[in-house]
Amino acid sequence: MKIECFKAYDIRGRVPDQLNPAVVHAIGRAFAEEVRPGRTVVGHDIRLSSPELAQALMEGLTAGGSDVADIGLCGTEEVYFATAHYGAGGGVMVTASHNPLDYNGLKLVRDEARPISGDSGLQAIRACAERGDFRPMPQGQIHPLDHRPDYIARVLASVDREALPKLRVVVNPGNGGAGPVLEALEPHLPFELIRVNFEPDGHFPNGIPNPLLPQNRAATADAVRLHGADLGVAWDGDFDRCFFFDAAGDFIEGYYIVGLLAQACLEGHPDERIVHDPRLTWNTIEMVRAAGGEPIQSKTGHAFMKERLRHEDAIYGGEMSAHHYFRDFYYCDSGMLPWLRVAELMGRRGQALGEMVAERVARYPCSGELNFEVEDVAAATDRVLKYLEGQGAVEDRTDGVSLEFPDWRFNLRSSNTEPLLRLNVETRADPALLERRVEELSRLIRG
Repeated sequence: MKIECFKAYDIRGRVPDQLNPAVVHAIGRAFAEEVRPGRTVVGHDIRLSSPELAQALMEGLTAGGSDVADIGLCGTEEVYFATAHYGAGGGVMVTASHNPLDYNGLKLVRDEARPISGDSGLQAIRACAERGDFRPMPQGQIHPLDHRPDYIARVLASVDREALPKLRVVVNPGNGGAGPVLEALEPHLPFELIRVNFEPDGHFPNGIPNPLLPQNRAATADAVRLHGADLGVAWDGDFDRCFFFDAAGDFIEGYYIVGLLAQACLEGHPDERIVHDPRLTWNTIEMVRAAGGEPIQSKTGHAFMKERLRHEDAIYGGEMSAHHYFRDFYYCDSGMLPWLRVAELMGRRGQALGEMVAERVARYPCSGELNFEVEDVAAATDRVLKYLEGQGAVEDRTDGVSLEFPDWRFNLRSSNTEPLLRLNVETRADPALLERRVEELSRLIRG
């Protein structure tokens, strides 16, 4: 069997031609063979294809001798939590996050929710699944596991609820999986939650939940303005990313939230390490150093970030794409902890979100992530590099290519999950320069 859907740090593919029950069964069987988890936590997102794929996965796992703790419909971070909290040997989440409707995928972890990436075992699982020469194993068993109460308790324990202010908060799960968790959290929080696209619905009647795309932000922004809310929060489908809107309904780039949360984590904990991705960096590096911390750059992607956090024993890590990682959450990313910690900061500082980030936005204006469909990624990248050759840039190849000049920098990289070339640009307090450079680079990329 040739399996085409293994990516740099997880598994994503079109259903059913790339990813189907037979393929997922083989992957489950190979996971049991390679990881030997003993017991594996399995959960799935709201996509219509997810229950069938989860069932095939569990059958593959049990055929390989692993027992399965089935936690059902959930968010990706709940699989991480249950794997670590209950001492399972591994965990698999069936999800394609924000990919198109006809996609699905798998995110894999070992014991203690340690990530499995292309650098740490993912390709061995692929090779095993493709070979199909599995050892005979005693049949494992599937058992349901009601993890949600323990997960909710863990989330609530991560914030000081006494410091939370009374807020009116617009919450938009995008018809993904965050709604049930928000309902479970609500009785314990001093917030009035205003619901938008709240009910889980695998048809995604309001579009695929990916607030990183500007066209997907209007529903949250409009609701914040209509209801006079203090804060707006939106999630992707498996809610391991969360996105923020201030009281004016303006979208706050995840880049500035990384700096804000890094600063908050370093309060009272100087000399700790903070991990960040290479796409947008200047604001994060400056804020971390000013707070006494040490910034550490990592390759982009949830598995790579988690591996680096563990290696560095970092207190926090963040990506501009709205993934936020916490040492006190098994070094994993969570979409629930960040918005609660931002609300806690609002209470402690007596400031609105917009006030807390305004200076940083002005100091380091950025483009946000711009996506380009190009026929030849290498040729498009070469056009950009040749155009800027000899201009004295500092080059970095941690992930894609980053060029840094005295007053501006950019990162250009291929997506690990979609056929896209991604561009991020930032400047030093110069929006006009930002606009010129974005236009210039966009023209070169398109050819």
